[in-house]
Formats: sequence, structure tokens, C-alpha cells
Amino acid sequence: MSAPRTDDRVRPSLPAAPRSDRGRLLLVLALVAVVTVFSATVPLLRDWFDLRVYHGALHSWIQDGDRLYDYRVPGTTYGFTYPPFAALAMLPMAWLPLTAAIVIALLLNLAALALVLRLLTGRAWRRYGWYGCALAACALALFEPLRDTFSFGQVNVLLLALVVVDGRLLATGRGRWAGIGIGLAAAIKLTPAIFIGLLLLMGRRRAAASATAVAGAATALAAVAAPGASHFYWTYALWDTDRIGRLDYVSNQSLQGILARLGEPGRTAWAAAALVVLAVWAVRTRRAAADGDGQAAFALTGLTACLVSPITWVHHLVWLLPSFVVLVRSGRAPLAACLYAVMCTSVVWLWFDDASGIGGFLGANAYAWITLGLLLWLPAGQTPAVGRRLASRITSATIPAPRAPAPAIASPTGQPRADFGSSATAGATAAGPGAGAACGPATVRALNASSEPTASTRSAASKPQSSSERASS
Repeated sequence: MSAPRTDDRVRPSLPAAPRSDRGRLLLVLALVAVVTVFSATVPLLRDWFDLRVYHGALHSWIQDGDRLYDYRVPGTTYGFTYPPFAALAMLPMAWLPLTAAIVIALLLNLAALALVLRLLTGRAWRRYGWYGCALAACALALFEPLRDTFSFGQVNVLLLALVVVDGRLLATGRGRWAGIGIGLAAAIKLTPAIFIGLLLLMGRRRAAASATAVAGAATALAAVAAPGASHFYWTYALWDTDRIGRLDYVSNQSLQGILARLGEPGRTAWAAAALVVLAVWAVRTRRAAADGDGQAAFALTGLTACLVSPITWVHHLVWLLPSFVVLVRSGRAPLAACLYAVMCTSVVWLWFDDASGIGGFLGANAYAWITLGLLLWLPAGQTPAVGRRLASRITSATIPAPRAPAPAIASPTGQPRADFGSSATAGATAAGPGAGAACGPATVRALNASSEPTASTRSAASKPQSSSERASS
């Protein structure tokens, strides 16, 4: 039987490429060389600054007997800013040399990124083989939030992996285990706690209870193991944003960052804006969940977390990756490519010294505007319709019309599923909206579509973010 005709919006092809394996290999090697030169010369490498914060703080705490939150990186005012449970999770680092810690962090981040992409895209990568995966890897290496996450030695991709694993558990009917990843992520860093609210909006009360219990148990464990550090964090460090960095620093791509650069660093305006964003998130997420589009619901929650957090450094924006998958899945690959390309350029750093005027208002907040735009207009709840159209086309192209009406196939029942990467086969889509939505192989195309970044025009500095104003977060 001939291969069925597919909907380009669901399953686009790769751009024109060399036909021979030798030509493809040469192209990939050329792209790898370009990416390597770019990464080594243009984007202001961060010298594993945040990892040095973790390593130094833990070594000082465990080996020297100092207080965890008193440590400062030599020559800076920056120290450990995460909850005490994060320190417990990183505890083995206290006995490792810095070089070993860097190698392990790189390997863990690579493994977590591979897991996230696998869960978000399903088995789409198999259709493109080594060539498509190589192009996707080159594109991912240009994405500034990922570049900074690796270069800082940050934990963002690891936290994203924990949350996405929970989404996959919900999608595959193993909900009794869901919530553990979100709970651990929330105990390590507070921002992912918003996903507990997502579980409640989706009607996943058991998973929400599990996440809350895990986060509470982890926090209690830290309080028992390090009572002094826990008391200091929850009574003082948590509320002192100066420990993390300046609110108006250009890397802060949150609502608070926008307001601070406008000269409104107070909490009243930020709280009002955050409440509006949370209301939009709640409405859009409930609709997505009601339509069975769990992947869009998770993507919307990641966007909201970045916006409402008082400080969202550029490397925190790895939480936007699920949104690009949703854009491609819903037939908006060109838009995804354009937005992705902008986030490869380091464009916000052009306003590092002066973010005033209309140019600064638009350019210095470019990533925040992308995040806000995705929250407002990210396609959600459209997967079932796309699936039905695809199933109809496949059926009409491959199966002759029956002489007698075929018995109706009942659609599955149950709560809406958070779909993370299941394939949009004819059988799944014909079953109805409850069958879920595929991310599709178009993810590779979206990640390939970024243009060559220009990055910041500033020279590399000895301190992170090409500035003296930075902290671990």
C-alpha cells in the first residue's frame, strides 16, 4: 500500500538538503564548525559562574563549617540563593573538585535536555535519522537560554525535565506516580510550584496532592538536616531579592524586570500585573485542559512562571521550549522559527548600558514580549481538530468507502490528558479528542529555522552576563 498523504501542518518536511549522505555529512560538519566558532567567540561565555556558587557554598558549608548563605564568590557579592533542599540535592558536590563538578553538570544537563526533547516530540526524531538530529542539535546550541544554562552550570533544564516527566505520566495513564517530579522541582526552586496550580486547574487533584506532599516532605527534610539554614532562608533570604541581583538588570526578562527598567521597581505595580497574567493563565489553561490539550496547558504554565517570577534571567527561559513545540504542532512553524531565531541573537544585550526610550522599551524586553505574546496567543485546544482533519485525509486517501455504515467508535472517556509527544496516527486521531495530540516531527524543523545569531556587541567580561551585576538564581 502506498504511503498515506499527510497534513503539512502536522508533519512538515525538512528544508532542501544535499541528497547524498556525503553531502549531508559535509553540511553538518560545516554547521558544527560555525556553531563552535560562534559559541567560543561571540556569546560571552559565563565560565560556570552559578556552578562555582553552588560548589563554593557547599564546600564552605560542609568542609569548613561555615553557614550556607554566608558564602560569597571571591570578588563578588553573590552567594547561594536556593532553598536548603537544593543544597541537600547538590550535597555530593561538596566532596568533588570543581572540574569534576563541571563535567558532571554538563553530562546531567545533556541527559536532561535529551529526555525533555524525547518526551516533547515523541518518536518524531526517528523519521529524520541522524541528519535531522544533527541539525536540531546545531539549532539548540544557538538558543540563548540553553547556551547560558550550560555555560553557567545552571539547573533549569533539570527542573524542566522533572516537570515534563510528570506531564508524560499523566498522558500515559500512570497518574498515580505523577506529582513527584513537580514536587521535587518546587522544593529545589520555588518557581515550578505554579505547576501544582496547573494540576488543580486540570482536575488532577491526586497529582496535585502528591506534588504538594513531596515538596513539603523535601522542605521538612531540609529543615531537620539544616535547621539554621532553613530558618535563615524562609525568614530572610527568600524575601531579599537584592541577594539575587538588580531587578532592572537587562537579563531579567520578567514583568518585574520590565517595570524596573521603566523606573517602577515597587511591588505594587508588579503584583497588579502578575495578578492579571495569572488570571489570563487560569482562563487559557482551563480551556486547554477542557479540550484535552494538556501539552498546551503545561506550555502556558511555563510561560506564566517566567512572567510572574520577580526575577527571570535569560537562562530561565528554557521553559519556553514546550511553547515552540506547540506552535509547530498547530501548524505555525514559520512563526515558531522567527521567534526562536530572535531568542538566538542575544538582542537584549544591545541595551545593556541604556534601556531608556522606545527602543529600550521594545528591545531590552524583547524576550519578555515574546513570552507574553505566547501566553496570550499560543494555540491551545486545537489538537483534536487537527487530528480529525489528518485522520480524514489519511482515511480518504487509503481506505475505500464502505458499502454499509461502519459502527461508530466510541471515544475514550476520562479526564483530559497532558499529552507529551504521542504520535498522531490515524487510529489515535480517529478515536476522538481524548486520544491526545502529537507534537510531531515538526519540532526539528522549528529548531532548525533559527538564523545565525549576532549576539551581544560587548566583549567578554570576567563576570557573568558581561556585567558586575549578577547572582546565582
